[in-house]
Amino acid sequence: MCKPGVLNRRLVGQVITRLEHKGLKLVGLKLMQISPELAAQHYAEHKGKDFYDELVSYIISAPVVAMVWQGDDCVALVRKIVGATKPTEATPGTIRGDFCAHTNHNIIHASDSDASAEREIRLFFADEELIDWNDENALWY
Repeated sequence: MCKPGVLNRRLVGQVITRLEHKGLKLVGLKLMQISPELAAQHYAEHKGKDFYDELVSYIISAPVVAMVWQGDDCVALVRKIVGATKPTEATPGTIRGDFCAHTNHNIIHASDSDASAEREIRLFFADEELIDWNDENALWY
């Protein structure tokens, strides 16, 4: 998910390009305004932590771009491309390493496991919004 900082800084295209260039297949894409209720569901595991309110406030502050990608070892691969959560630990060449300066205004969310990905996809997409298409380009990666 491209968070509000990506939209505000006009970086959506660069984020998508990096994931496409790796050979991942985009099967869901949606510009949306997240409600406080949906944000609470998304961040339920962090409820009660000192940074929870700031997480929710930030993600509802402007639209986000929700995305679903497919590919071999997709979750692990996306996490490598995205980089470490803390900007000081994110290596140059990763999305966070190149574009993020503050953890509390992190510009992108990536699921941390297949189970989390399934849960998060169901929060943001209906089945009919996901399109599994024949990717001829996959032969090249």
